[in-house]
Amino acid sequence: MAEADTSTRALAQRIARSISSVVTGKSEATESAILTLLAGGHLLIEDVPGVGKTTLASVLARTISADSHRIQFTSDMLPTDVSGLSIFDQDAHAFTFHPGPIFTNIVIADEVNRATPRTQSALLEAMAERSVSVDGTTHPLPDLFMVVATQNPQDMAGTFPLPEAQRDRFMTQISIGYPDAAAERAMLAKRGASDPLDAVTPVATVADVLRARHEVAGLHLAEPVQEYLVAVVASTRRHSGIALGGSPRATLHLSRMARARAAIRGRDFVSPDDVAALASIVLPHRLVPRGRYESVAASMSAATEIVAEIVARTPVP
Repeated sequence: MAEADTSTRALAQRIARSISSVVTGKSEATESAILTLLAGGHLLIEDVPGVGKTTLASVLARTISADSHRIQFTSDMLPTDVSGLSIFDQDAHAFTFHPGPIFTNIVIADEVNRATPRTQSALLEAMAERSVSVDGTTHPLPDLFMVVATQNPQDMAGTFPLPEAQRDRFMTQISIGYPDAAAERAMLAKRGASDPLDAVTPVATVADVLRARHEVAGLHLAEPVQEYLVAVVASTRRHSGIALGGSPRATLHLSRMARARAAIRGRDFVSPDDVAALASIVLPHRLVPRGRYESVAASMSAATEIVAEIVARTPVP
């Protein structure tokens, strides 16, 4: 097979270098974030406080010459604090819509699970349909629209669980984890008198990202690979340890991520390896394992193990 247009690969490499100048020693998380951007999805980063969730989200936003807004979610927020609201204009004798912070290219939804389910629901339409409906009027969002959300583990104080419908709209969920000793020393060296985030400059435009997404969407997904991908997702619906399996949206998300992975590796076709490598960040957060678990983290771990088991036993074409 011929190599794909290298512009998508070069774009991914530029963004990766920019992120690694701030987030040290987290190449897998960095690649997952870039793949989600190029696949046109939304990213959920869950981990304990202080490991760099918001830093990763912020540096990803800064690498693109695009508008971005950071929303700090709290328990007293209202849906209109996210979506915007209509205010009566006495001079015009009419209601005027005032857009909320969601009207931007990249939304950094910080600690999204500290908001109530009512406020979390303000993201549902935007993430699925790239539009916001207020007072019966639908307002479109930009062509490049991405939510990069962070959340603390759901067992921590002051958090509300994300509903299944909300989790299903996130293309991927990743964690960053604690850095190793070398990465932590490098962090100390970089964060002396200044914040390395301040030195980050855009390495891509909105047009670059949209062009890359178009290239990714056009990558070939052969019928045997389609069958393999569908078999992996369908197995989550039949597994005895799973009460709620992957949705058709999960199938679409996995295919788009697999295409993005192939593109940044310089291929114009998707291989079964692309599907197998990404199942662990595309599927587990959507699944509901059977039984009772002592924590949400334990439930997520069980779902991840089941996905690994399914991938291992599914015949590869």
